[in-house]
This record gives sequence, C-alpha cells and structure tokens, in this order.
Amino acid sequence: MSTDPITLDLLDYVHASPSPRHCVAETARRLDAAGFKQVYEGDAWTLNFGDMRYLIRGGTILAFRLGSAPAAEHGFRLIGAHTDSPNLRIKPNPDVQSQGYNQLGVETYGGLLDYTWLDRDLGMAGGVVVRGDKGELKTRLVRFDSPILRIPSLAIHLNRGVRDKGLKLNAQKHLQPLLGLSEEGADEASVLRGLLARELGVDSEDIVTWDLSLMDVVRPSVGGLNGEFIFCPRMDNQAMCHASLLALLDAAPSTSTQVICLYDHEEVGSGSAAGAAGNSVESLMRRISESEGPGAQPGALARAVAHSLQISADMAHAVHPNYADLHEPKHMPYINKGPVIKVNTQQRYATDAETAGLFESLCRDAGVPFQTFVNRTDLRCGSTIGPISASRLGVRTVDVGNPMLSMHAIREMGGSQDPPWMTKVMTRFLMLE
Repeated sequence: MSTDPITLDLLDYVHASPSPRHCVAETARRLDAAGFKQVYEGDAWTLNFGDMRYLIRGGTILAFRLGSAPAAEHGFRLIGAHTDSPNLRIKPNPDVQSQGYNQLGVETYGGLLDYTWLDRDLGMAGGVVVRGDKGELKTRLVRFDSPILRIPSLAIHLNRGVRDKGLKLNAQKHLQPLLGLSEEGADEASVLRGLLARELGVDSEDIVTWDLSLMDVVRPSVGGLNGEFIFCPRMDNQAMCHASLLALLDAAPSTSTQVICLYDHEEVGSGSAAGAAGNSVESLMRRISESEGPGAQPGALARAVAHSLQISADMAHAVHPNYADLHEPKHMPYINKGPVIKVNTQQRYATDAETAGLFESLCRDAGVPFQTFVNRTDLRCGSTIGPISASRLGVRTVDVGNPMLSMHAIREMGGSQDPPWMTKVMTRFLMLE
C-alpha cells in the first residue's frame, strides 16, 4: 500500500510541532509561504475582499480568507481544532536532586495515559520567556530532540503485585523524569535554567520563566503489515489542525469568509484567553462583519452568524479489538473507513440532525466514506471544542474526527488512508456557498 502524500506531510507537521507554540509556528510558516499575512489584535485593520490573514494568541492561531461578499450576507465557514495534547509540563521551580540524580518536577496536563510515558526517550520543547538588554520580555521557542530525559519504571522484583493489582502511579512522586547525575555541592536550582541559557545563547539570569512540555523524541512513522497505520505523538489533535490548514490552503475563494481556528487548552477545558471559551474568534468575526471587513455594518454579526456553519474537528475513537465490548455495538468506527460524525444527546458533541446531514452530503459529493460514533449509554462521553464554541458563537456545528487508537497515549495510532479523506471533505466545506 503506497502512503498518500498528505499522510506523509501530516507526519512532518506533527514532528515540527512538539508543543502548541511550535504547532502555531509551523502553521504560520506554511501560511506565510502561501501568501497569508499576519495581523495583530492590537492594530487597526484594513481588509478587502479576498484578503488572506492570520493572527496568533499564544498557542492559538486563527487564519482566514475573506469571501467575495460581506459577512452579513454569506457568513463564515469555520473549522475548529486544537493544538494541545495531554503531556507532562515542567513546573516553575522544577529542579530536584534525589539519591544522586538530577530530576525535574512535572505536572500532568490533561487526561494523559501516564504509564505510556515510562521508559521512553524524552526530549523537551516549548516557550521560554527571556529578558532582553533593555528589560523587555520576549518568548523564544526551544526544543531538545536528544533524549535528555527518562522516567524509569520500577523493576518487577521490587513491585511483585503489579501483574495482578495493576500499575498505580502517583503523579507527584512517580513521574519526575531523570535529567542526569547530580554533582555533590551543586546548586540544584540552576540545572534547568543553565540548560536553557546555553541552548538559547543567553545568560541564565535572563531566563525569566517557561512553558515547557516533555515529548517523545522518536519521529512519527508509517507502520503495519501493508503500511496501513500511522504511529504518531499528538495525533489528538494536531492531525485535525493539519487537515484544517491544508483545507484552507487548498480551498478556492468563496462568497463566504473561510476561517480555521486552532485553539490551545482544549485538553484542560478551553477556559482561557487562548481557548475556545475565550473571545478570540467572536472578536475576529465581529471585526470582519461590523467594523473592518469589506461591506461591514454595525450590528451585522448576528446576521453573519445566521449564515454561518462550523466543523469542530477532534479525533474519534476507533473500535479497539481487545475491548470491543466497551463500544456501542451499532456505532463502531474503524480505522481507514473514513471520517467519523460524533453524536451525543447530552450535547457533549455539538452535532444535530441538520449538521450531520450536511457533513454526510459533503462526504457523498466528495466520494469519501463516513461513519458515526455514539458512546455507550452507560459510559460517560468525552467532549470537544464543539459545544463550547457553538455556545459562544451561536453557529450551527457538526463534531467530526478521524478514527484512532491509543488516544492520549504518548504515541497514538491511526490510519494512513484517513487524513486525505478528511482534508478533502473539509476543503469542500470551506467552499460552500
């Protein structure tokens, strides 16, 4: 089985994005290459029909192509995804020395499968706030691709009950990675700061603080007997960020304004300035429709919302062959069988009958297979940015995603045929008149 170029490009995109800030930087790099221009929220904008722009707020990036008609008349076509993934984040005062080892204090971010982080070759990536010569603060990106960190598991000889009682990890005590051997008399508080200073070429006193994550240093790969799988960190949800980006770059201009919204902080509830519960997209839509977009009119946002549609794209649960009984029998998505429409009557997903029908029609028109996921009635359902952004914006929304296994593990598993299908459907959606 030959691997589609879109799937191979997805693996490159994820490898370039070991943190939300890196994901934003890689997305911006590709947008720049396609002719998009960055705008800043604090500036006044001058926008014309067909303009291609993007703005950044921390680990969130919003990109848009203005339609050929005022937003009040033809609305927006929005695709939302999220840049963040469950992982281990380094604490503000992380340096620990114990039993002759240098270790780093970490905090769990999101609902990670913590045991999957044991015995892995780990690097580190994220943003570091640095003080300049005049006292100004600037955030610089950093990544360590070499395996400088490891969380060793406890030998079975010292934990005989692990096989019948299961592995129980205390997040405070058992997840601190080893960074190296400590030197007697060394200042433990200087280890990470010194490492960052050397990497960035600055004095350690100029390192102010950081937003750093651990990461698996092994590259994403194609696998399986016939190349039918992809093995990849952060597939949830950078795979949907990638599909959204390619859709925007591939879509022809339309009468409607096309927007992709790649948010941070979904894995911890979206309740932040950079999250889907923040005001970034509403503010963007208001500026385009009411003040700074072509044909803008005071009070036009409500009209624009009435003409708008949104896809909330987040990875979906494929049926697990070893745990098939935990899936709803009539709604079992399979890898490499196409995009999954996610439905939940408790509104954990924003899909309704009309938006599900719209997405099904897009798939049929594109010649793309599709599936439907419903959680078992006796199990609590996960959620997405869909209900949050739909509530905030008032835009009709469908929740979809590509099927995958190992969700929230350090390395996840998906199908090599699914990425181009989702990209194709998203591209058609952005061009809906």
